[in-house]
Order: sequence, then structure tokens, then C-alpha cells
Amino acid sequence: MALGLAELVILGLLVDWLVRKARLPGLVGLLLLGIMLGPHVGGLLNAQTRAVASDLRLIALVVILLRAGFEVSREALAKVGGHAVLMTFVPCLCEVGVVTLVGPSLLGLTRMEAAMLGGVLAAVSPAVVVPLMIRFIEEGRGADKAVPTLVLAGASCDDAVAIVICMSFVGMYVGDTVNVVWQVCSVPISVLTGVAIGLGLGVALYKLFDRFNPRATKRVLILLGVSVVLLHFQHQIEKMLPFAALISIMAIGFIILERREHAAHEISSKLGKIWVFAQLLLFTLVGAEVNVPVALRAGLGGAAVIVLGLLGRSIGVQLCLLKSNLNGKERLFAGLSYLPKATVQAAIGATPLLAMRAAGMPTGPGEVILAVAVLSILLTAPTGALLISWGGRNLLSVTSPPGESPAMQAARESE
Repeated sequence: MALGLAELVILGLLVDWLVRKARLPGLVGLLLLGIMLGPHVGGLLNAQTRAVASDLRLIALVVILLRAGFEVSREALAKVGGHAVLMTFVPCLCEVGVVTLVGPSLLGLTRMEAAMLGGVLAAVSPAVVVPLMIRFIEEGRGADKAVPTLVLAGASCDDAVAIVICMSFVGMYVGDTVNVVWQVCSVPISVLTGVAIGLGLGVALYKLFDRFNPRATKRVLILLGVSVVLLHFQHQIEKMLPFAALISIMAIGFIILERREHAAHEISSKLGKIWVFAQLLLFTLVGAEVNVPVALRAGLGGAAVIVLGLLGRSIGVQLCLLKSNLNGKERLFAGLSYLPKATVQAAIGATPLLAMRAAGMPTGPGEVILAVAVLSILLTAPTGALLISWGGRNLLSVTSPPGESPAMQAARESE
């Protein structure tokens, strides 16, 4: 496995450099590299690396979510207020509604099968969106109205809503007893429990750091360990108590930033260095999950469903921002930021198919859902990353000198 990781890192660094020289986001090149190396195209990815790919992606996702928490200040959250709450569920529901309406005519699915597809497609990708929002925050883009913070907060909860919707429709389709009221209530409950547990752990951790004063590197290792345990804990209790571990991880960083700002910047700086390595793994391994032959099987009908669903999602974003103080360019940027699909679709795209197979039902509709989910990654992850990068440069104003961020200053002082 060590050799496979070394090859992946070297190739990833080379591709990232070449893509950036072409003035494109590095993650676009890494996603395409993963597709080419993956088992469905080139088959060049080391077998041992593929065996632990899900764990490596998980750790990389934890790194970027922790960084996101350390970049979201209370002042920025106060600026976005209720609009961030609306962004957690309105765009998602709009996309599910559109896919449910057009899926039967374009793909030959039943209404319930189209609703399952809508749940699979409705999640925005934190792997693509979060790193770009952090970069814009560090550059001071849109800082006066906290536009990147608005996207960060909304997109982080959007996934929980989409997954609950998908699992509810899957349960109803295969005949499981589904308590609709409980499923609806589980979304806010999971967010609230995630925030509460994250804030509580954050307080405990910064007091622990005050007491024993470990080096910043050890603090980062503790945070990474706690975050991975939280994700495992979510799977253990999710049937008894809804709990959004991803939100909890961000809340840890938020409270440490609020109470111990200097220490937070030091930790964020260390995480930034780890991210240089983690992003190579995350994006190439996400790309490796893309089954191109399956994606192409969805055809023009699948592409049309994806585009119409994204149009519904974009309308939902604009509805959320109707009474905000954002101008037209900033609203357009928010809409572009909600386009990419990747992480969640790779994780749950096959769930309907597996449920149908386990229930002894015909699996044709599940194969269609999986094909469209994979096609959504292929079409929206690179394109969405390009559009967000373009939007950040051209639609958001720089309201503070881009120079060194506080995290960069802390890193320079600590070295």
C-alpha cells in the first residue's frame, strides 16, 4: 500500500501543478486523474490502496471539515442568519421535487423511483465546495457579507437533509415501515444534536489544551482522532438518535476559534499543511469511484434529469436569498456553489440498487439510479469546481487585504 500511496502522491502533485499552470483548479485535475487510474477506466490504482480508499477519503474529509470550523466565526454566522438555515433544505427539496416530476418521462421510472433518484442527487459535495469556500475566506472575498460562510453553513447541513430523504423513499419503496413524521423531525434533530455535541466537545478540548498545553501538532492529532470517533459514533446511534457528525466536527472548530482564537489559528495552520496531502487522496479516490461505463449508460435522459434538477436547485437558492442583502453577482455565486456532486453520490448512489436486490425485487430501476448518480459526479464535480473558482474571482469583491491570513501569521510565528 505504501508504494501505491507514493505513486498516487507523485502523480497527484504533478497533475495539480500542470492544471494550475493552465489556470484551472487543481482539484479538477485530481478528479480526472482518479477517473483515469480507477478500476473502471485504466485499472492502474493499487489494489491495496483501493481496499482502504473509503477510510482515506473519510480522514481527508475530516481534515477539511475541521478547517471549515476554524474559519467560521460567530460574526460571520450572525451576518448570514436565517438565510443559512433556508439554504440547508430549500434548494435540496426543490431539486428532489424537479427530479421526481421529470424522472418518469425522461428515464421511464415510477414516481417513487424518481423520488429516490432525487434524494441521491440532491446532496451538494462538501469535498468540492468546502476547500474552495475556505480559500475565499482566507482571501477576503465576499467577507463584508460573509458569502462563503453562508455557503459553508448551508452546504454542510444540506447533505443530512438529502440522505434522510433518500433513505425514507428507499424504505417506503421496498416495503419497510417508515414513520414519515419521525423522518421529517430527524433532520433538525440531527443538526441540533450535532451542534450540541460538537460545542460540548470543543469546550472540553480547549480546556484540556489549556490544562496540559500540548504542541499544536498534538492538538491536531487529538482533533482528528476525536472526529473519526464521532463519525463511528454516528453509525452506532443513528437508529436511536439522529446525529450529524459532520456538523459536530465543524462545531468543534467553531467553539475553539470563538474561545481560544490564537490556538485555533495555530491548529488551522497545521491542518492546512496536512490538507496538501489529504486533498491528493480525497479527490483522486473520489474520482476513482466514478464508473464511466455505468455513467454513460444513463445517456441523454440522465443528463437532462441532472440539468433540470440543478435548475430547480438554483431556483431554490435564489428563493432563499430573496430578502438578503446580497447583490446579483453574490447571489449568482451562491447558486454556482451549490452545483457540484461527488462525495455523497459516490457513497449512497448504489443504496437503492442494494435495497432492491436484498428485497428480491427487479433491480433495473436501481441500476438506472446508480448510473445517473455516477453521471452527476462526472458532469458536475469538475464543471462545478471550475464555475465556483471563476465565480469567486469575478463575482465576489475582496473587502480585506488578501495578504497573510491570521492562520498564516500564526504558522510563521510558531515556526
